[in-house]
Order: sequence, then structure tokens, then C-alpha cells
Amino acid sequence: MNNRRKLVIALGAGGLTVPFSSFAQQQGKIWRVGFLALRRVAILESDYQYGPFRGGMRELGYVEGKNLLIEWRSADGESQRLPRLATELANLKVDVIVAGGTPATAAAQKATATIPIVMVGITDPVASGFVKSLAHPGGNTTGLSNLAGDIGPKHLEMLLSMVPTLSRVAVLVNPSNSGHATLLKNIQAAAPKVNIKIVPVKAQTTQEIERAFSVTSLELAGAVIVGRDGLFNQQAHQIAELAAKNRLPSVAGIREHVEAGGLISYGTNLSDQFRRSATHVDKILKGAKPGDLPVEQPTKFELFINGKTAKALGLEISNSILVQATRVIE
Repeated sequence: MNNRRKLVIALGAGGLTVPFSSFAQQQGKIWRVGFLALRRVAILESDYQYGPFRGGMRELGYVEGKNLLIEWRSADGESQRLPRLATELANLKVDVIVAGGTPATAAAQKATATIPIVMVGITDPVASGFVKSLAHPGGNTTGLSNLAGDIGPKHLEMLLSMVPTLSRVAVLVNPSNSGHATLLKNIQAAAPKVNIKIVPVKAQTTQEIERAFSVTSLELAGAVIVGRDGLFNQQAHQIAELAAKNRLPSVAGIREHVEAGGLISYGTNLSDQFRRSATHVDKILKGAKPGDLPVEQPTKFELFINGKTAKALGLEISNSILVQATRVIE
């Protein structure tokens, strides 16, 4: 099936109508899309999070080298590099910037007030100041929220179901991620109801992650909740190893945490969110204003459990959690 036919089908499925003359005119254009991420970018189809964005663009009729050029920029986990990379993309005058995560979106917004921005995996777009409201974003930004702040209390609940004797729980947050303020606030609001003391620990570098677990140990925390963040995603193995070393049950918002050896993950499917972000990009390239496109909220969540880690920690996985599991790693 040729690209024109694919795009016509995609447009029909999306309920959009574009004049044929406009469509034909677009066929000769090479769209430039900037992709800004905090986490290391493996520019491969196998990249669980970012690969699906490329796949989503292909499904909508965009072929790299023919009518699409993606300008990849990654801060490799170093948030201080994001402003310079965002400015690079703005100076290239790309047609759209896709920003993966809260720090990347903040950097993109500071770099440009005119180039459309599609944010992906944002904890709280309104509280972070990225949009005026989810229904009517306004400005040059729209995209997808992951509701990570709202499910923080659920993470606490899951830990308690595994370790009913918990009294202190650490929450690993990144100060450069404004969405973590919402996450921490919601967890702290839920904690007194179950007689739990919350111990916030901060990290924005790999070295600080190591120190954060030392603080967790000194504070006698019995478990750790890992905030959803590009750096923490990139360092999933480091975090899982530190949790195991300190014999801490851990819960995070991404499946990579469990695949790396963490105990539980519960959250939105990031792969699906990046694939769906291609639809926002497509609409913008066809003339839609980002400020008029509602921010999409997730409706599906996935639960991963590492059975090996549970056994190593001497924990029993309750049936109430098992029946919800998307996958149990044995």
C-alpha cells in the first residue's frame, strides 16, 4: 500500500477531512520534527518508549527520508543540557517539537513560544504551567498526560498489600521535574490515613541516586516509591540494584523498573503514549493549532510484578494484586 493510500485511510479513521489540493501540496514537503528527551535515546526500532513514535508516524504516512526528518536530541539523563538542546531545535525552525517528559517540555517552552510542542508522559500539565487546562490548552503546547501524580497513593497501597508492617516509605523524586511536587503531595496526603511516614529523597544525577539510597537507609525506610522521570527511567537498573542491595521493596510507574529487577510497576504504557503522540503531530502538520487540541489522558494502566524479586525479599504476592497483573516475571 503506498503512502498516499495509507494517509487517506489514517485521515478517514481520525474523522478529519483535508482538501485534496492541500493533501497533494503536502506530498512534496519534508516535515522536520524535533524530538527532545531527557533519557538516553537509542534511535532504534527496539527502543520501547521512543521507537513507537517513529512507528506511529509511519502508520500515518510519514516516511523518514521521503517526507519526514526527525531531529533527535537527548540530554543523556543530564537535565542541565536540555535548554541548549531545545534552543538548537528552535533555531533549526522545526515544524513541531515532541518533548518526552516534564523537564524536556519545560525546556522546549522556554526555547520557543511559536513552534508547536507535543508533550508526552507529563505528570501534571496544568500545575507545571504547560497548559491553561486539559480541555483547552491554549498557547503552543498540547500532548499527553500520564496521571503519574494521581496514582502515587495507589503505589503506596500496593506496597502496603505486600508489606503490611510498613511504617516509613521513601519517595525518590527529581527536583528538576515539576510534576514530582504533585506526586509527593498526593502521597503525603494519603500516608496519614494508613499510618505511614513519608521520607522524600531527591536526586537529579546518577551520583545523587546513589546518595539518595544512603539517606533512605539512614531514615530506616522500609520501601521506596520511584517517581516517574526520564533520568530514573534511564537508570532503572541502577535503582533496582540499589533497592535490592538495601532489601527495599520498590514500586515505580514504568515496566522497565520491574524488568530491571524492581518489585512492582503500575502506570500508563509509555510505548502507547509515544505512538499516540504521532496523531497530535499529524494534526498539527495538517493545520490544527496545538492550543485547540485537548490534552489526552490515559485510560489504560499496566501492572508488572517481579516474582523473583518478591521471593528474594521474602514477600508473598497477594491474590488481589495477582489478578490485576499485566505480567508477572518469574
